[in-house]
Amino acid sequence: MSYVKVWADHEQLNKNEINKLKKDGLSIFEDIPKYARDGFESIPKDQYMYFKYAGLTVQKPQDKGLFMMRVKIPTGILNAEQAEVLAEIGHDYGRDILDITTRQSIQYHWVPLEKLPEIFDLLKKVDLTTSEAEGDAPRNVVGNPLAGIDRDELFDTRPTVNEIYRFFQDNPDFSNLPRKYKISINANIYNAGHAEINDLAFTPASKVVDGKKVLGFHVKVGGGLAAKPYLAEQLNVFVAKDQVRNVASAVTTLYRDYGYRKSRARARLKYLVADWGIRKFEEKVLELTGPLPSAGKDETVGWNGGFFFGAHPQKQDGLNYVGISVPVGRISSGDFSKIAGLAKQYGSGELRTVNSQNLIIPNIPDRALNDLLAEDIFKKFPVHPTPFTGYAMACTGNEFCNLALTNTKDKMEEIAARLDREVDLDVPVRIYMVGCTNSCGQRHIADIGIQGLKLRTQKGELVDAYEIFVGGTLTGGGHFNERLKGRIAASLISDVLKDFLLYFKKEKEKGETFFTFKNRLGTEKLQTVLDDILKAATSERE
Repeated sequence: MSYVKVWADHEQLNKNEINKLKKDGLSIFEDIPKYARDGFESIPKDQYMYFKYAGLTVQKPQDKGLFMMRVKIPTGILNAEQAEVLAEIGHDYGRDILDITTRQSIQYHWVPLEKLPEIFDLLKKVDLTTSEAEGDAPRNVVGNPLAGIDRDELFDTRPTVNEIYRFFQDNPDFSNLPRKYKISINANIYNAGHAEINDLAFTPASKVVDGKKVLGFHVKVGGGLAAKPYLAEQLNVFVAKDQVRNVASAVTTLYRDYGYRKSRARARLKYLVADWGIRKFEEKVLELTGPLPSAGKDETVGWNGGFFFGAHPQKQDGLNYVGISVPVGRISSGDFSKIAGLAKQYGSGELRTVNSQNLIIPNIPDRALNDLLAEDIFKKFPVHPTPFTGYAMACTGNEFCNLALTNTKDKMEEIAARLDREVDLDVPVRIYMVGCTNSCGQRHIADIGIQGLKLRTQKGELVDAYEIFVGGTLTGGGHFNERLKGRIAASLISDVLKDFLLYFKKEKEKGETFFTFKNRLGTEKLQTVLDDILKAATSERE
């Protein structure tokens, strides 16, 4: 190790921190072959935490030797060979299912312990990895899924993403952070990298230096969701492309050395930034980086929500990309393989994952575009999806996740399909569902967020239920949605949302978005509306 663990003698370190002083998380890759030979029962329970460093979580029920497994895909870009291997892994080891995550990774379920060495070998051959896809380390670097082909990008961020990914990946200097750490690098002017909800985000900016306009980044730090969400704050610095690694290293070093290691609940960069204040944090960054120019012009002009549906021209003449809807991000390995095959047949073989849990096929020549769009697969995964299914997202849910309290993927897909049949709107409404307060499905930034919990009925039964949150966005620096009171039983949530959105349809102005509508009417008015709907729905059931 080239750094000193300055926290090693701190009192009241949590148990994870005590374990990490004895053994680095990346050492799990040395242990997995032995565990795979000896069986799941050979794994001491105090070693479960280390599997996260290999992108693995022991899947419920926790006695079957099965894992949820995540593969990193920096800024969502896959070549043809990588896409084919991911489909193969899903077919051979994941019971035919792949999930596209909100951080542009691919996630599997039911992965057997004894097959992990084989899977790692397959991934290594195509330069993919599960390493640090979970754990107290830098997660997948997210960004613009259209990097390099985007007419709305200030410049191509692929070289920068690759540099930062390679710098942090399996770097023992940064493999022992207080908790997870999320980086976004994006030059799309519509905030495709969701800067404000990341620990560290590089956003598109320009600055006149010596009379010449220079393109680079601004820097935001301390964003994050979960039970106590924070929007990232901007440092007063302008970062040239060749200084990104220097700044990323400095910010991560501060988090590593000064982030909180007593309570896991406060072991995120957002709490350190909030306690220090943005100006003190900035001073500490500059102590490590040396002088940097002050901030220039913010080139962000809006937020696209991470949605890129339809066929659109690239910045390369004669080429197009096609955005595809994958409902709640779940797709069979066979369908994933078919889409990857079409990317190879009609384009360059590249396939790109999106943080809205969808897919993009890039590099389609004009002459091939209509033939591609005529393929049958797009009846199932449309390029112009219905407004609710297309703009719905969901976390893993209690089907596989040990933390989730309720079902999410199936429930969200069911609700969205019904709304598409029964509610006709002139604007899409983004509805994101999560199964717990960790908000892996990013419900805080949805027009309507749905969060799972439990409800005790009058008969004393404990049933799945949900709460509704309204008015989230990352436009203009961001605003988290606000909770409406009322626990809604799973059996009622579809009816309630339908009536709630019919009220929106009736009272909205033409072309008015849900976010604007919510701000115009106010949260108190929408609470009254929900109260009336719940009262009517409950009385009908009695």
